[in-house]
Amino acid sequence: MDTTDTTALRAVALVCALSPSPGSSSSQLLAEQTMAALGEHGVTGGIIRIADHDVKSGVQTDMGDGDAWPKIRDAVLSADILIVSTPIWLGHPSSIAQRVMERLNAELSESDDQGRMLTYGKVAAVCVVGNEDGAHKVSADLFQGLNDVGFSLAPNAVTYWVGEAMQGTDYQDLDKTPEKTAATTATLAANTAHLARRLKASPYPPSS
Repeated sequence: MDTTDTTALRAVALVCALSPSPGSSSSQLLAEQTMAALGEHGVTGGIIRIADHDVKSGVQTDMGDGDAWPKIRDAVLSADILIVSTPIWLGHPSSIAQRVMERLNAELSESDDQGRMLTYGKVAAVCVVGNEDGAHKVSADLFQGLNDVGFSLAPNAVTYWVGEAMQGTDYQDLDKTPEKTAATTATLAANTAHLARRLKASPYPPSS
């Protein structure tokens, strides 16, 4: 497939806030900002707030009985870019983010006619928010899992904000986006879109 720097790309952001819509969410806000930054590189797409849907626990592509994951999975597999946005709770990704990773684990058993996981050629990135430290640990956990299930990661594939320890300010409470976070989001978007286009132009080889 021929691609250029203007080749259209699609992204989906999975927001893993514990609260459903329309509740306020710092994870939702940073995901929206990341999608806007991707939009500057010709990327379109949408945001799915996982807490709004009945995603069953398990490690299969479809857990049956009203499971909402199959439709979400379709959105992920139809996209070139996956964004996972999570708050930090007790130093870890949210329980909803963990559930998303567990459901993505099913992709280890899915492959195309050349033996490649269906996620090969798709690029992932991470958004992390919290009012204490832990962004590096949370992104490391998610990076490993996303790579295990077939996603590629560009350099600087995480954007995050954490507040001062022992206080209650959230990202959504700030008067404006900190310059460093905005710059990191812009870098994530540029690198992620670039890698996604390169992988569309030159897919991974067949798996043995």
